[in-house]
Amino acid sequence: MAEGITMAAGLGQSGPSSPARGETAAHTRLKHLALIWAQARGYSACAVEVSLPRCRFRADIAAYRPNGKEIGTTAVFECKQAFPDLRRDNGCSAVTTKQLEKVFRRREVLEKNLRVHYPALRIPESLFSDFDSYNFAAINHHGYARVVRQLGALQNRLFDCTKFERLIRYRCANLFFLVLPKGLFKEPEIPFGWGALIESDDKLVLARKPLWHDVIPGNRLKLLERIAGARTRALNKGLEINFDKICATRSRSYP
Repeated sequence: MAEGITMAAGLGQSGPSSPARGETAAHTRLKHLALIWAQARGYSACAVEVSLPRCRFRADIAAYRPNGKEIGTTAVFECKQAFPDLRRDNGCSAVTTKQLEKVFRRREVLEKNLRVHYPALRIPESLFSDFDSYNFAAINHHGYARVVRQLGALQNRLFDCTKFERLIRYRCANLFFLVLPKGLFKEPEIPFGWGALIESDDKLVLARKPLWHDVIPGNRLKLLERIAGARTRALNKGLEINFDKICATRSRSYP
């Protein structure tokens, strides 16, 4: 049963002092401390860089704590080392959507006026003139170009910068923790529903408790499977076991 699984979580064969590709030493250190904190509190199954169920996001750390004969508790840990990194994932979709609608209406008004004043911009590409498009970029209208840039930035923010909110909305786990350096913790910056673990004297201190989120047993098991899969990939990499070796063994064992 799931409660019998125990996985030692690590950051690679060379230990926490060797960050993964594209990762800073500070971020690796926060992950190292979070793994220790989680396992000290009964999360015996842990893995880094885990693809989460029901969404396209990956967690810095996902963890599972057994609970007797019942399916246990799942937790997600996100490590942030700087304010830009923290704020990038902490957008509010409701606020961004309102701003997006406002800028979109502004673009519609501008395009309506530009079609009147610059009829030569029309591109006759359809049988019906109402469906023809206009090359507004040809006149280098500064106001229109600014609105287009704002629209693109808001769309990117809506789809790429609301990770914290979406993880809770999709109920990817029971508990969510932000792991931060001591100087980065500010109460208003912590997203609603998330707990905060703050680095202090080579350990983590719980500065804010997370809210509990009910997750159906099937989804908790899916996350446990993802944790096991991520840990297996890490073991294979460390032991230099590749797909070709696995396939070769499979073909010999199963004619």
